Amino acid sequence: MAGSDTNRVRMTVARETTLGETPANPRMRSHRFTGEGLQYQPSFVQSEEIRDDRMNSDPIKVNETSQGPINGELSYPADQSPLSLFLESLFFNAWQNTPQRDNGGTADSVITGVTGAGGVITVTAGAAFAVGHLVRLSGFGESGNNGIFKITTGSATVPAVGAALLTDEAAPPANARMKVVGFEGAAGDIAAVVDGLTATTLNFTTLGLAVGQWVKIGGAGAAYRFAVEALNGWARIVAVTAGKLTLDNLPTGWAANAGAGKTLRVFFGDRIKNGVTMFSNTIERGWLAQAQPSYIIQRGMVTGQGEFSFESEQIARYVLTQNGLTGEVTAVSLDDTPEPATQNRSMAAAVNVGRIAENGVPVGGPNFVRTLGITLNNNLRMLNAIRSDDKVGAVDIGSGSADVTVTMETYFGSKALLDKLFNSTPTNINARIAKDNQALIFGVPRITFTEGSVSAAGKNQDSMLPLTAQASKDSLTEAHLLLDRLEYYEN
Repeated sequence: MAGSDTNRVRMTVARETTLGETPANPRMRSHRFTGEGLQYQPSFVQSEEIRDDRMNSDPIKVNETSQGPINGELSYPADQSPLSLFLESLFFNAWQNTPQRDNGGTADSVITGVTGAGGVITVTAGAAFAVGHLVRLSGFGESGNNGIFKITTGSATVPAVGAALLTDEAAPPANARMKVVGFEGAAGDIAAVVDGLTATTLNFTTLGLAVGQWVKIGGAGAAYRFAVEALNGWARIVAVTAGKLTLDNLPTGWAANAGAGKTLRVFFGDRIKNGVTMFSNTIERGWLAQAQPSYIIQRGMVTGQGEFSFESEQIARYVLTQNGLTGEVTAVSLDDTPEPATQNRSMAAAVNVGRIAENGVPVGGPNFVRTLGITLNNNLRMLNAIRSDDKVGAVDIGSGSADVTVTMETYFGSKALLDKLFNSTPTNINARIAKDNQALIFGVPRITFTEGSVSAAGKNQDSMLPLTAQASKDSLTEAHLLLDRLEYYEN
C-alpha cells in the first residue's frame, strides 16, 4: 500500500489568537472538503555566479510560501466548526451569535443543572436569555429536557422556562446545548401590519435583533402561526423599536392580521457581515495511510477569497482560498484525536434554495435563474521581510478592500434586468438555502450591474443573460455582504 491515498487525508483546523502562532495544546477540528490545493513550498533562485566550466551552482532557497484553495460542499456551518471559522476569517468579522451555552464535550461544565420545579437551567455567565426568547435544548440526558421552550424568566445564569416542563438533571452531559433560535409572543400579542410586526407586551429591543437580519415568521402547529398561510414566511428587518419590527422582502400576499389567539413564533439566528478584524487559523493535513503519517502544518492562514456557487441540478459549493505565513512538515500531529467533522447534510442549489430575490422580489419567470455566484475578495498582500525568529515565510498579511462580485445567469425572458444594467440602477440580491430545518441567507444589499449581454448562439437553444454586478456600501446595513445562519426554524 503506497500510503498516498487522498481518501485517507485528514484536514483539521484551529483558531489562532495571534497571527501565525498555533495555540498550546490546540483543540483541532476536522474539516469536510471535496479537494484542496493548499501549497506549503520553498522558493528558490538560481545563483548568478559566472563559472568557467559553464555549470551552475546550487539553487538557493530564499523563502517559503503558504497558500491555496479549499473546496467543499455547502452545509450548515455549526458554531466553531472549521467552516464557521473560515467564514469569520473571510468576512474579517466575528459571528454575532444569539445567546447560547454549550458543554462542548465536557459534562457539567457550562450547563450545570436543570431544576424541574420552575424550569430553571443553571448556566455559566454569558449573554443573557431574555423573556420571550425561544430556546432549543439538545443533548440532555432526560429526553423531556430536549426541545423548544419559551423563556419566562430572563437571566444570564439561571434562565427559566416555567414549571412542569423540565425534569431534574444534576449534571447535564457533554453534548448538552442551549441556544436561542427565535422568540414567541403571548396569545394575540404579535400582529401583522402592512410593513411588519407589532407587539404590545413583548419588547423587540430586548431580543438581540438587528437591522438587515432575516426572520422566519410562523412555527409548526396552528397555535404558533398566522391563520392566513401567506403570512408565514421569511422577511428582513429594516428597523427595530420596542413595539414594532419594520420588515421588507415580505412574503407574497402579506397583509395586516391581528393574530387573534395566536402565540406566534418567529425564528432568527446568528449573523455576520464584512468587517475589519483579521482572524487566522492553523491548518493541518495528515496522510494517515502512510506507515508513519506525515503532517503538513500551515500557520497564519487567512481566508483571502471566498466563492459560493449555486447552479441548477448541482450541489451548492464553495472555494475558500487561504493565504498564510509559515509552516512545517512533521511526523507529529498537533492533535491525534481531533473533534469529528460536522454531520449537517450538503445542500443542493435547485432543491434547497428557497428563494433568490432581486430588489426584494423573487426572481422567477420569465427570467428564471440558472446560476448564481457570490465572491468576496479581501485583496490580501503578503508582507515579506527579514525575520528574527528563526522562521521562514511572510511576517504579516496586509488587507485591501472587501470586493464583492455577484454573477448571475438568467433566461432572457424579458428586458427587465438588462434595463437595470444599461440604466446603472442600484439594486440588491439575496439568496436563501435551507435543509433539515436549518438555513443560510446570503445578502448583498447594494449592487450595480456592470457587465452583461445577450445573444442567440444557435438553433434549438435558450437565449441566456449572464450578468456581473459589483457591491458598494449599503447605508442601511453598512455592509457589502451579509450572511445569516439559523440553527433551527420551523416550517
